[in-house]
Amino acid sequence: MINIKREGVILEPTNLEFENEGVMNPAVIVAGDEIHMFYRAVKVGNISSIGYCRLESPLKIIYRKKQPILSPEFEYENHGMEDPRIVKIEDTYYMTYTAYDGDNAIGALVTSKDLKHFTKVGIITSQVTYPQFVEWLINDKHPHTYKYFRLYNQRQSATQTGKLLYLVDKDLVMFPHKINGKFFFLHRIRPDIQSVSIDRFENLTQDFWEKYYSNFSSHVFFKHQYDHESSYIGGGCPPIKVDEGWLMIYHGVYDTSEGYVYSICAALLNKYNPSIEIARLPYPLLKPEKDYEIQGVVNHVCFPTGAIIWDDRLYIYYGAADKCIACASVSVRELIDELLNYKK
Repeated sequence: MINIKREGVILEPTNLEFENEGVMNPAVIVAGDEIHMFYRAVKVGNISSIGYCRLESPLKIIYRKKQPILSPEFEYENHGMEDPRIVKIEDTYYMTYTAYDGDNAIGALVTSKDLKHFTKVGIITSQVTYPQFVEWLINDKHPHTYKYFRLYNQRQSATQTGKLLYLVDKDLVMFPHKINGKFFFLHRIRPDIQSVSIDRFENLTQDFWEKYYSNFSSHVFFKHQYDHESSYIGGGCPPIKVDEGWLMIYHGVYDTSEGYVYSICAALLNKYNPSIEIARLPYPLLKPEKDYEIQGVVNHVCFPTGAIIWDDRLYIYYGAADKCIACASVSVRELIDELLNYKK
């Protein structure tokens, strides 16, 4: 078993209106000698915005902004901007998040050159109803696609007022480098993780998604396998490139009599083709055990969204019980060596 160290809670809610119900699920990136954290801030009523703080080392916060750095502006996000992740590709920062309008949860993108000024690109995952999804998916005869017809994806196509209800498509995570010259990102329609490879985000049209879902099985990137991820899995932190390949930290979920349990999981992917799985841990890297992980707004949750390497240790930042932000660390070398014990 891997020796992972809980570093404890590093950020909690305040009395400020925009984050008085919870802080969780942060995007984290190193720029120069500083660490930047963009976190989901929740106010009463479950309305989310993006808060910001700066750290001089993995556990030492030196500045915390007293207002959101990003707030809902458009109809597709009017109930919240949730669960950000961030990467830098060439000279641009790309921050993905879940846009929630009270009914639909879909993936959206903002960009920045300096981590101070942001441009909202908009929705980049599909906006497809369940009946549309079924109609397109039926063209894909692969046996695995039948998992997507389960109850967790089935929903009506519209509300009583006529508002369209889309398939839930979230956990949007970009790779921090282009793969074969293209942007490469992960998203999640339960129960697996899917991938998209694209030249330009403008190409993510309705025609693109119809072709994508008509050959859906070829886009399934990572499937759930072990007991601790038996219900479903989802993207976690942006993958980190190491000598052995891509180190991927994701979340696995299993059901119990007390509800779902969210754990932090680890895998190693091929350096040149990340769709090829080299290894994964057959047990959770970290599962809810401490009080701050077991009891909160949503119980039994360790939800990783940001990770950095600092002095040869991997620091994983995660939302704990949808209430606060905690951190855990592990030796990079030890983690990779342990993963390689479980090569495919």
